[in-house]
Amino acid sequence: MASTTSGDVLPTGGRIFTSIPDVFFIPEFVFGGLVWTLVASTRVYPDNPVGWVMFVSVFCFVVTTLWFFIFLCGANQGSIWPSLDVGYHFLAVLFYLSSSVDLAYVTFVAGVTSVLGDENLKIYRLDIAAVVMSYVATLLYFLHAIFSAIRWKRS
Repeated sequence: MASTTSGDVLPTGGRIFTSIPDVFFIPEFVFGGLVWTLVASTRVYPDNPVGWVMFVSVFCFVVTTLWFFIFLCGANQGSIWPSLDVGYHFLAVLFYLSSSVDLAYVTFVAGVTSVLGDENLKIYRLDIAAVVMSYVATLLYFLHAIFSAIRWKRS
């Protein structure tokens, strides 16, 4: 019978590309980076909600990159790492969900209140794409958090 208290709870090295919660790292990079670039390529109005979206997307991109390299190098083998993994990903879900709702609201208001000429229509479409990518990134972080919580519970 296999022991459930093995010291090697979290994957290291190339195994992160095959373990179920950690396979979400790459899509989180892609969709988080898309949110970042799509929001950055439009007009920043109003400043506050769109600034929050930029903060969340850049923060999660940088921390996920650091998290990925910690896992890749194998520095995640302490007993605290499974709970840190769950905590970070649930925090990322809360951040991304709040920023996604803000971005969707700002995009909706911009579409309703403005006359959509050629340039405004292009920006409006970029904002819609950013909203979709933001919700996809939220979903990816949520799935990662759920599967990390299951892994943490087993450890």
